[in-house]
Order: sequence, then structure tokens, then C-alpha cells
Amino acid sequence: MSDYIVRATAAKGQIRAFAATTKNLVEKAREIHNTSPVATAALGRLLTAGAMMGIMMKNDGDLLTIQIRGDGPIQGLTVTADAKGRVKGYAFEPDVEIPANAQGKLDVAGALGNGILNVIRDTGMKEPYVGQTILVSGEIAEDLTYYFATSEQVPSSVGLGVLMNRENTVRQAGGFILQLMPDAGDEIIAELEERLKQVTSVTSVLDEGKTPEQLLEILLGDLNLEILDRIPAEFSCNCSKERVAKAVISIGKKEIAEMIAEDNPIEVNCHFCNSHYQFDVNELKEFLAAAR
Repeated sequence: MSDYIVRATAAKGQIRAFAATTKNLVEKAREIHNTSPVATAALGRLLTAGAMMGIMMKNDGDLLTIQIRGDGPIQGLTVTADAKGRVKGYAFEPDVEIPANAQGKLDVAGALGNGILNVIRDTGMKEPYVGQTILVSGEIAEDLTYYFATSEQVPSSVGLGVLMNRENTVRQAGGFILQLMPDAGDEIIAELEERLKQVTSVTSVLDEGKTPEQLLEILLGDLNLEILDRIPAEFSCNCSKERVAKAVISIGKKEIAEMIAEDNPIEVNCHFCNSHYQFDVNELKEFLAAAR
């Protein structure tokens, strides 16, 4: 099954909903960054959330960045998504290995520790929107639920999961975001709370062969669920030698002159996709002429 996101409404517009299957893009991230199982789980959850939150944006040029910084051994995560289901990201310390938690599962909360969640929306305005909250659990889904409620004042429920195979490849990954609109009545809220109790694991539902549409059917089937559209999702980085060259030029004449003086080529690495770009001394001299 290809990765995709479903956008839907329920209860005559009182609930908006998103659900995604993201196994392939999380596996691609694992391969690119050679992440440990717990780092794959952490990064995979945030990539899934980022993909769904990205398509909430209105314009094709809008960009969403979610950053987590914690005092745990993984130190942090960064994910960037656009409005078309394209997402990329990395873990600060991708090879973290820690014991399982008390439930025998990958200890994402232990890997992240205590910290801060930042959500940055760049919509082309002079200043991007920045929302910040504390990590309430480190499990990411609960942290984003708290973020939506406190920073955006939108009561939400977020479910995220990554299931690993024994050989540490990704078996399943996906998630959902349900949000109550301002006109949601008490009966709808109570019904939704009962429904949410029926889904204790997103990856268990996906591992049964169910689709994102069927996941939403379990959650919202009796509430006039209406599927609006399906958006392909993928791990995609837009870096290129030209874009990296512009970044090198932007650091200024003094720094570029120092690189030239060392008389060696430089290599620049993209954090998001682990691509490497080399620039020789002649190229650096061209950058020096273009720099301010």
C-alpha cells in the first residue's frame, strides 16, 4: 500500500479528521539516517504527524516545521512538511539505544526526556507563526494533543504509531488527528470520547490490513463520516547543489575567504536526506565574488 493521508469531516462538520498510513516514508527515513529502533519510532511518529499537519495549511508554498528538543539521549527531532504531503526530518542522535519501557515497548519518552515542542508555520508573511509548549509525556501524540489545545485552542486527539519488524525494518506506521470545531455539541464530544477508547493502537489496526479510511470508520463511523480527499504522502527533500551553494554564499566573504585559504574542497551535508555536496576551490572563488 502506498503512503497517503485521508482528509474527512464528521458530525455535519463538527469534527474534522485526518488519518494516514506512512510505512514507506518512515522506512525511507530509517534507511537514510540508519536510525536505531527507538529513534525510528520517535522520528516516524513526528514525520507522520508532520505530514498530516502539513496538509492543514492553505497554500502550496506554506511550510510547517516541528521541532522537539529534550534532555534525553536522542536530544531532539526536526521535521518539515509542505501542504502536498511531502515531509522530511531527522533525529539529532539517530543511533540511540535504550532499554524498553515498563510495557516492553520502544521507550520514545525515555529517549526524548523532558523538553520543548515548537511548531513553526511559514506562510510567506514577514514573520512565521511560532507556537511552543512543553513535552507533557514525550510520547509525541500526547504532546501534540496538548499543543493543539493550549497553543491553537483546538480540542484535538492525536494517535501515532510505528511498529518495527524483528530485523528493525518498519512493519507499520501511521496515525490520526481528530479536531473538534467550535460548534461541536456535548453529545458529539461524549460520543467521540467513547469511540477513542476503541483504538488503543494505530499500528494494530493497520497491521490487520485496515486502511486509513477504515481507521476513521472505527472512530467516526456512526457520526456521518464523509471522506473529502486522499493525498499521497512521501519522504521528500528538495535540497540540491544549487540550493546548498546559495547557503554557502550567505555565510559571507570572510568565512568563504578562510575556506579558500585552506586550499581544499569543502563538503556540505544535508541533515534531512544525508546527501553530500562537494565544492572545489574554484567554485569557492566564484562564491566569494557573489557574496556580500
